[in-house]
Amino acid sequence: MTRASVHGWAATAHADGASMPAPSLTRSLTLALLLALLPMSLPAAGFDHHHRTWDALLRRHVHDSADRTSSRLDYAGVATERDRLHQYLDALQAVTPEDYRSFDRDQRLAFLINAYNAFTVESILRHYPRIDSIRAIGGLFGNPWRIRFFRLLGVPRHLDDIEHGLIRQPGVFDEPLIHFAVNCAAADCPPLRNEAYVAGRLDQQLRDQTLRFLGHRAINRLDAEAQRVWVTPLLDWYAGDFGGERGVRAWLAEHGEWLGLDPEQQRQLAAGTLTVAFTDYDWTLNDIHSAEERAVLIDYLDRTTQ
Repeated sequence: MTRASVHGWAATAHADGASMPAPSLTRSLTLALLLALLPMSLPAAGFDHHHRTWDALLRRHVHDSADRTSSRLDYAGVATERDRLHQYLDALQAVTPEDYRSFDRDQRLAFLINAYNAFTVESILRHYPRIDSIRAIGGLFGNPWRIRFFRLLGVPRHLDDIEHGLIRQPGVFDEPLIHFAVNCAAADCPPLRNEAYVAGRLDQQLRDQTLRFLGHRAINRLDAEAQRVWVTPLLDWYAGDFGGERGVRAWLAEHGEWLGLDPEQQRQLAAGTLTVAFTDYDWTLNDIHSAEERAVLIDYLDRTTQ
């Protein structure tokens, strides 16, 4: 109820000679009036922690594989709703450091994961359909993760700032499962989730992401003959987040059922009888459209913009 509606109700009631409301109603109306007189905007109250705009885009344009271990994004589809994406990015950029400090732990982590993924999509769309990998952005010697093209928490940022400076900062979140949630727009990256991350379900979402990705048998699998477990190189690149080489082995043994290992194989992995090796990483764009389809789109754009 706004100030105007409260005062308007009171004036109308007085003019009509209405009887005084019951005490309980009086208390309710008094509370409504006090609430109406509060400042119109409270710190962080305006930010949508359900991330509805981003969530709707993901639900429309992310396509899971049949077994849900991978996904592809319809970048061309998102491009038709670029204004909606920018609306969400603007909302992220409007959050001040003071707002952010008022978020609880899971609200902050969900905010940062969603921001990383959304700004990654924006980074791709700035060059789409003329790239086939995020690594093509910035040229031969450029680094797409270190190009500052947005602001976050009042500071010009690049993608590495979010992942390594904010999310992975020691002593802040210390959550290794984020590596299965942040999406680098590559085919072998853990799947871009078809919903936004939200604080109320964040632990469940991170666990589900990890389970899904470790079930991707082209990347994570047991070679029983060679007595070797092949896993994503993410566990090599970010081994420190899992406690180092031994920590990675212990973590894999603990979650061995997600790799399809039976209890005996899990024990062998923990003991070192099964060795750990890392697969190659496919940096091809995680686009639902093929390179041939993008070529057709490029040709169309070239002909229509001449």
